[in-house]
Amino acid sequence: MPAAPPAVSPGLPRRIRVGYGLGSLCTGTFATVPGLILLYYLTDVLAVPAAVAGAAVFLPKAWDVLINPLVGALCDRSRLPGGGRRAFLLIGACTLPPLFALIFAAPPLRGAAAAGYVAVLFLLAATAYAVFQVPYVTMPAEMTEDPRERGRVLGWRVGFLGVAILLSGAVAPAIAHADGDTPASYRLMGAVVAVLLAAGMFGAWAATRGAPEAARSRAEPSLRAQLAAARSHRPFLYLAGMWTLQALAIGVMLAGVQYFATYTLGSATAVTWLFACLIGPLVLFMPLWNRLARRKGVRYAQWCASLLYTAGAAVLGLTPAAGPAVGYASVVLVGIAYAGLQLLPLTMLADTLSADAARTGVRRAATFTGLWTAAETLAFALGAGLFALVLAVTGFRSSDAAHHVSQPGAALTGIAAGMSVLPALLGAASLWLLHRYREPATDSPKEEPARAD
Repeated sequence: MPAAPPAVSPGLPRRIRVGYGLGSLCTGTFATVPGLILLYYLTDVLAVPAAVAGAAVFLPKAWDVLINPLVGALCDRSRLPGGGRRAFLLIGACTLPPLFALIFAAPPLRGAAAAGYVAVLFLLAATAYAVFQVPYVTMPAEMTEDPRERGRVLGWRVGFLGVAILLSGAVAPAIAHADGDTPASYRLMGAVVAVLLAAGMFGAWAATRGAPEAARSRAEPSLRAQLAAARSHRPFLYLAGMWTLQALAIGVMLAGVQYFATYTLGSATAVTWLFACLIGPLVLFMPLWNRLARRKGVRYAQWCASLLYTAGAAVLGLTPAAGPAVGYASVVLVGIAYAGLQLLPLTMLADTLSADAARTGVRRAATFTGLWTAAETLAFALGAGLFALVLAVTGFRSSDAAHHVSQPGAALTGIAAGMSVLPALLGAASLWLLHRYREPATDSPKEEPARAD
């Protein structure tokens, strides 16, 4: 008598899969808009010196490295009504949107005083974001033990992430520049983006009501304990290191794109077209990266995306000599690669965590995802800090909205190099870590690449 086929576990309701994905309207927006606008807002609207502005952007986000493990430990011990993870989603949803709006609602301050105001509000906003993000990224590993179902959940997350990056990255600069880079236009932009954040955060909290908890992972209670766990898992170390360098390269480029539009292409409003070239391919090419990962393997697809990103960033440096057409074309290449870099590392991370659980018998998803998000957040923040350092070293002159000043030739060269050469070098360095990474072997079913198509 033939053996009965194995039972197939029921999938998650579509409401939960889609509702969970809504949270990426928050994570994608908060990762994009401050990195794209905040440094320029400080140096060219509030007359903050470049070095001081870089510190005001970097230090509050660096705080996430310390706060993320604490939030993870609090989530693990939480007995709040409505589910330990979801309760933190609600707290973050109630606090982050108003704090974000206040960042750009600065009183009539200039220079170091304006930098202090922005830094304090950005620190509070970063803390509220950690309260939402840490439990949010842990939830897929706990809602289902079926790797394919987790792949579907991650697919909605990645899909909404692309929508958030495209929408916020196009709308925020357009509103900020609509009235000539005035403080009033930035206040309006902050309020509009706060509404988008609230929609994603409250949507994810409401739609995941009743989500199952098939397994519960626990994070180590301190950053030191998390790092000790990571040191025992070499594939994760190489994978996280690779993505940290690539996130740093993306952070540098995001911080530089507004300066590149204003001072290299000669128009502040050109940032909208640059961002369309960068993010437009995210929607069009992510399904193709997904298909390549299925046919050739995720690691092979990651190699292709990483090489394309590095090459596109290097060619971008030719824009001052070759003209704007080369700049736009290079950004399109970077955007095609960026579509893969948003999808493939997450899939590789899911494979690595699944293999670790099969190998050790211990669920450490909360620990590793906490480290992953902390490294990612720190890299994006450091990217803005590095670009600010380039501005300071090359003699960039800050100004306010009413009195724009001309820049020395060294500063113009620094803007072009910071937007191209520095990201290309970081992308090349990440290739060594990708080379050292080995796909983990496991007897458990392999994670499907997140379906973004």
